[in-house]
Amino acid sequence: MERHQRTVSWSKICVVFSLILDLTSAFYLPGLAPKNFCPSKAATNDCVAVIPLFVNRLNSVESVIPYEYRSFDFCTLDDTESTDENLGQVLFGERIRSSPYKFEFMKEEKCVSVCTKSFEKKDKDAMKRLDFLKKGIMLNYQHHWIIDNMPVTWCYQVAGSAHQQYCTPGFPIGCYYKDSSHAKDACVTDARFNQDDTFYVFNHVKIVIMYHDSTNVDWGNTAPTDAARLVQARLIPTSLKHKGDKHDCNTDQPMGIPGKMKDDKLEITYTYDVSFEQNNEIKWSSRWDYILDSMPHSNIQWFSIMNSLVIVLFLSGMVAMIMLRTLHKDIARYNQIDNSEDAQEEFGWKLVHGDVFRPPRKGMLLSILLGCGVQIFFMSMITLVFACMGFLSPANRGALMTCVLVLYVCLGTPAGYISARIYKMFGGEKWKSNVLLTAFLCPGIIFGVFFLLNLILWGKHSSAAVPFLTLLALLALWLCISVPLTFVGAYFGFKKRTIEHPVRTNQIPRQIPEQSFYTKPLPGIVMGGVLPFGCIFIQLFFILNSIWSHQMYYMFGFLFLVFIILIVTCSEATILLCYFHLCAEDYHWWWRSFLTSGFTAIYFFLYCIHYYISKLNIEDFASTFLYFGYTFIMVFLFFILTGSIGFFSCFWFVTKIYSVVKVD
Repeated sequence: MERHQRTVSWSKICVVFSLILDLTSAFYLPGLAPKNFCPSKAATNDCVAVIPLFVNRLNSVESVIPYEYRSFDFCTLDDTESTDENLGQVLFGERIRSSPYKFEFMKEEKCVSVCTKSFEKKDKDAMKRLDFLKKGIMLNYQHHWIIDNMPVTWCYQVAGSAHQQYCTPGFPIGCYYKDSSHAKDACVTDARFNQDDTFYVFNHVKIVIMYHDSTNVDWGNTAPTDAARLVQARLIPTSLKHKGDKHDCNTDQPMGIPGKMKDDKLEITYTYDVSFEQNNEIKWSSRWDYILDSMPHSNIQWFSIMNSLVIVLFLSGMVAMIMLRTLHKDIARYNQIDNSEDAQEEFGWKLVHGDVFRPPRKGMLLSILLGCGVQIFFMSMITLVFACMGFLSPANRGALMTCVLVLYVCLGTPAGYISARIYKMFGGEKWKSNVLLTAFLCPGIIFGVFFLLNLILWGKHSSAAVPFLTLLALLALWLCISVPLTFVGAYFGFKKRTIEHPVRTNQIPRQIPEQSFYTKPLPGIVMGGVLPFGCIFIQLFFILNSIWSHQMYYMFGFLFLVFIILIVTCSEATILLCYFHLCAEDYHWWWRSFLTSGFTAIYFFLYCIHYYISKLNIEDFASTFLYFGYTFIMVFLFFILTGSIGFFSCFWFVTKIYSVVKVD
């Protein structure tokens, strides 16, 4: 009978699981559902014929300041409304707008004129726009075009490799040829770009759109039989000087703008070619793969993981040796002490049992940082889980930053709770100050720096400048959601009983003996951040590339694994150093445990300086100030995160070892 009931229960579980699979087979992430395209004659509501091209903001590796597409006086529509943008897109400066480039599915066109821009010497406004275009070419600003929610890519051969091709989701607006020894960027790709002190504009693009038709594929009952889905969009930018109104795309003469304009009038005509290719080997679900596969990162990522694992195994072996041999013997020896004469033979970490839980100085600040650290920790962990599940893919633009902000706001309760519990454990009585500072100190510093940087972006008319109403929305999220949740968490934290320590604290502090160089606070703190940074520095290179060099970051599985390794490494390194200091009879471990693992952020900052010097070509003061301003925000958050990991690991370790020792 019991066996029959088990069989029935398992059958029910299998039925429920199969139903879940059926439901998930038709599931698409929000905004990422496939769209069917048909020729104009067969177009319906479920199968459209027009393929719109959207334009995004332009950016450069030589400047931190992005600009909107219309800032460079390219071909635009009369309407200036942007498409629907989420909070993350606004904060990243993404301004996706409609463009006059529109194609019809399966309708190939040659040398189609989009618009003509005229610049006259006597028109000061026109010359100002032309100078801004030249500046954009000089700084190698890149177009970012979008078709069917996928980037229009420019693919070219990698230097030194005849078979490897690199596909980038952006292409330059032009290039500058100073002389034969100073040909910049894309000017080296074409021998026609050979006039000294000349700016060449890429005013003609050859677009190839690849599609997957419905042959031998079931796309549902609503899809027509001749429907297709777009799987790739590539282009080749060229520079052509058109002859008058004829728009001759067969000319070999490039569109060059002299550094010092000689003619009274200059005209730039923008044209395009579009063609279609069938490719049924590429599935719609994997249409981004060719972009990601062109970035040879996977081998380096595995090397990074192996390097990190070696460090973790080394630290784990050290901790295990302390736990199983040294510490185990110490505890066994201390527990055998029964008489007062033997008690005088105490040494090492047992001697400071009466002072090890003495509240530290600046306990208010430490409790506030720990509360914010817990908030950042859970925000990071949940974000990485969502990213590994595919919800925060590059196709879902702005989703990553939106997820981070929403989680940070909603996780105010753990911050208030932890801060209140720690502060109460320290014997603090200014609970109102603790609650207010937990809610306002760290977020206030971040928002203040962000607002200062935003003022610079406003002054530069950058697309990354957050609008005033969006700033008010951010303030509303902070003040109306995060702050009340912090108060709620603090209320429950102060209502809980005080955390009890395994040993009593003496009234008179014990004098700390003279310490050797290696057991002094500063050398230990400096050494403590080396190993955690060694686990993550390779991953940092790809993260900084995605932020400042505008490359796609998609390997969230690697990042999640590195994050786990970072937690383990920070914990083990802090526990090791804490044990060494306690054996040296130095019981000031509260702040030192926080700063030991938190010092990883200092190495992070030094690496950002190295990246700025070696990888970026930024020269203007505004971009430099913005770079280090945003770097400060990242380093500050990373400092609180890693410091909190080290503190709670050390707190668990100290509580554990003193709870198993008999103290007279």
